[in-house]
Order: sequence, then structure tokens, then C-alpha cells
Amino acid sequence: MSLLELIGRADERALAAGAVACLERCLPLLAGPEAEPLRPLWASCEDGQDWAIRLAAVRTAMEQTAVPDGPAALVRAMLGAAPSDFAVVPLREWADACSLVALRVHGRFDVPDGDVPADEEDLLKAARSGEPAAVGPLVVGELERQVRILEILAETTGTAGSGAGLRKALDLSTEGRRVLRAVMSRRARSRG
Repeated sequence: MSLLELIGRADERALAAGAVACLERCLPLLAGPEAEPLRPLWASCEDGQDWAIRLAAVRTAMEQTAVPDGPAALVRAMLGAAPSDFAVVPLREWADACSLVALRVHGRFDVPDGDVPADEEDLLKAARSGEPAAVGPLVVGELERQVRILEILAETTGTAGSGAGLRKALDLSTEGRRVLRAVMSRRARSRG
């Protein structure tokens, strides 16, 4: 099933967790290696309890961080666009937008100079639809993580293992965050 199909079928829990997971993997652009600013939102993904309160707290905490233009600004904007309502329609729109931003961010690090390919929109649309697309390895890895997370969350919805599904989504996102941090570090060293 394609990423867009999974987003289209997901429930509130999967949409919220999928979107938070995308932001989690992009955290190296906004926070230090030990920072865990999104943890309060993860705690609300199961049932939406205190979602709006925790979202406001996370936004306030993240506003303290200076953000340059470019990919970091895209990630910050997605946090700002998070809906206060824990409902399917606004969460689906947000999850879709976060998915696209995360893929764009990873795409910036797939090219040596960080330039946006002219056909980026078409390539990402094809990749998210499950069609073959000439995207780089970081985008492929990010796409695979997004699909896997939504599959895990769909498999565990309404089961006794639903908390374990969220934990697995967090673990996959932490792994993805490490990958992006390593790429950013390597790029910074090569630029001297």
C-alpha cells in the first residue's frame, strides 16, 4: 500500500503519531542531540488526552530555539500548523503536510549543495503514491520509515499492543533522527 493510501486510511492515533514521528526525525535541525521536545506529544497520541495542552507546551518550548531559514523553518512551520483538535480531518491534513516536509528535508541532504531539484514536487508525489521515482537514498529511507510506522500503527490499533505500536514508531523515528544527525554532521565536517 502506498504512503498516501496509508495516510488516507489512518485513524486519529496513527495520523497524530505519524506526523509527530516525521517531526521527530527532523529534530536535528531544531534541537540538540539530547533534546526530547516532542515527548509530551507522543504521550497524547494514543487517545488524544491533553493533546491541545501538550501541543501548546511543545510549541512554547520550541519557540525558544532560533531557527534559520530553509529546512529548519519548514519543520518549525509544521509544528505551528499542528491542529489543536484531535480529530481525523485536521490530523490527516497535518500528517500529510508533515510527511511531505520530512521528505523534502531529507531530499535537501541527498544532494551535495542542498539545492531543490526542479522536479521535486513530481518526484515526491510519485514516491508517496507508490510509483517508481528517482529520489535519493535519504528520501527512500524516510519514505520507508513513514510507511512502516503507519503500517505498525494500523496493525496495533485497538489491540492490547497499541502502546507497543507507538513505542515502535518512536524507536523507528529515533533511528531516523540519528541518520539525519549523522548526515548533517558529515556535511558540516566536509564544509570545514
